[in-house]
Amino acid sequence: MNEDIRIHSWPCSYYLESGKQWIPGRLSLTPLSIKFTADKTGELLVDFHLSAISEIKKESSNLIFSSLTILEKNTKHWFSSLQPNRNVVFNILEHFWREQLLESRGAGAEAGALRPSKGKELTGMLAGSQSRLEDTAKVLHYQGEQFDNIMKGLNKIEGDMDVADRLLTELESPSWWPFSSKLWKTPLELKPKETAAVSEPKNQEGMIIRIPVIITHRTDSNVKPGKLTLFASGLEISDCNCQVIHRFEARDVDDIRVHTPYEISVRQRFIGKPDTSYRLLSAKMPQVIPILDMQFSKKMQFLEDALGFVGARKSPQVDLGTSIWQAATGLLGGVVQPGSPSGSREGTDKEQVQLQQHEKVSQEEAKELKQILKKLKGLALETEAELERQDEALDSISSSVDRATLTIDKQNRRMKRLT
Repeated sequence: MNEDIRIHSWPCSYYLESGKQWIPGRLSLTPLSIKFTADKTGELLVDFHLSAISEIKKESSNLIFSSLTILEKNTKHWFSSLQPNRNVVFNILEHFWREQLLESRGAGAEAGALRPSKGKELTGMLAGSQSRLEDTAKVLHYQGEQFDNIMKGLNKIEGDMDVADRLLTELESPSWWPFSSKLWKTPLELKPKETAAVSEPKNQEGMIIRIPVIITHRTDSNVKPGKLTLFASGLEISDCNCQVIHRFEARDVDDIRVHTPYEISVRQRFIGKPDTSYRLLSAKMPQVIPILDMQFSKKMQFLEDALGFVGARKSPQVDLGTSIWQAATGLLGGVVQPGSPSGSREGTDKEQVQLQQHEKVSQEEAKELKQILKKLKGLALETEAELERQDEALDSISSSVDRATLTIDKQNRRMKRLT
């Protein structure tokens, strides 16, 4: 991810201690740092890392101006005249600062231990790939259930059209035709069985991922912290106390705009009343966007500042998992069998470098990697099989719809002749 990307910027004033004056300019937030640029000179007066911040507070300067102070090491920075207001800036800065602190503590814990071996690095990479494939499998499983329900509905429609066809035949037959009563009784006897066959199973959904977010409703200037939860059937926005603010079912979402890798907006359109729209900002949003892109591929809009995700969306995650599995399998082959047929002239300098790297992978790590690889391979194969099944289901649905359309046209023509 580009560390220089600008997540947000706000017009404000900065108190320059050396000149004892307020300087108008813009306060900018990037994924890793905070910057302030003066309007008149374009000079960068403030530039420090988020991890260097000790405290962010709301204060008043000279008992008049509402200000925001950021304590960076031993230096206190004052910002005032913040637009649209101080609370918005405070909530966003505090969110990214806290998320950066959590990441820094995690990295610090790893750095406090011994330097991670190649086996640990590979285990972490494969575990991340396994998590993404599990998310993909959940979404595909829900989509498969939806296709099954569509097929059951189409079968019910075909059964109803068979009934209508028989009734039309009854109406078209002359009064002296001896088999009229049988034609009337047949559909009535079959109808209860068809109705029982299309009873839909109770929908059981599972949570895919939940992240902290900063929420803006429609075009309101106020923001508040909350949480975004992704389900296989849709997404849910809640406050910090897990009270649901709004839930979007998958069918309700009309478009999702990706403004930056850290900010999206979700909208549901209505006729005759305002749209329901939420803008969501989060330091964890890059983890969510690939899942949203898979669930709502036709409804996703990547704006200019988020075009980096377009390349990622074109590569199927199944291929990613399979390629990682193949690469890691080759690596494990050298780890578990370091004395494999390399005793002759085939041992090039490149192979010697690889073997030096492989020496850092212990037998325990290799065993753990094998277990992860086994699960990863199974997930990839299951996901690929589910995709193939859904392709076949789509073809079947398309054929059923075409047949139903032709049948309805024929029945309409027959009805016109009868009337």
